[in-house]
Amino acid sequence: MDKFDKLSGVAAPMPLINIDTDMIIPKQFLKTIKRSGLGVNLFDEMRYDDDRNEIPSFVLNKPQYRNAEILVAGDNFGCGSSREHAPWAIKDFGIRCIIAPSYADIFYNNCFKNGILPVVLPQEQVDVLMKDAEKGSNARIEIDLDAQTITSSDGEVFHFEVDAFKKHCLMHGLDDIGLTMEKVGSIRSFEEQAATARPWV
Repeated sequence: MDKFDKLSGVAAPMPLINIDTDMIIPKQFLKTIKRSGLGVNLFDEMRYDDDRNEIPSFVLNKPQYRNAEILVAGDNFGCGSSREHAPWAIKDFGIRCIIAPSYADIFYNNCFKNGILPVVLPQEQVDVLMKDAEKGSNARIEIDLDAQTITSSDGEVFHFEVDAFKKHCLMHGLDDIGLTMEKVGSIRSFEEQAATARPWV
């Protein structure tokens, strides 16, 4: 998993509440178990018409947001079914951070496990960053996970809270497998001792 420390990027504004996981990645794209290749179908039903042509008015189809690395969204982001494909699609598109007033719990935790930082801020602060994001590609928002700060393009600084363990994992690029591999020495030692003590197993 990619490490997350600091990020300076364009933020795409999506001021919708209750964006659910089916909006993020519709059910017909859940057949794969690969984490790559889903970015093209991110927000598929809002992004394309029935003939698979891009809808120009959708934010991620606009030239200034095609390379957005940050998403500023409304309340209750990631609600609905608990599909891990949702953060897979977000990450594959290139978005590394989401800023919203609240998230569905399972989606929130899945973000950390997939290298995405979901930041929770009060609505009034999200509103400021939403307006900042609406400026387009000339406005870059800076995120410092170590300092737990977000800096707007105008230099306004917002502090956010994050669980210390989740922060550690994200900054060191540790998913569940990575955390297990940190203990590989202890695991190997245990297996060797068990093999000696119980050779019949």
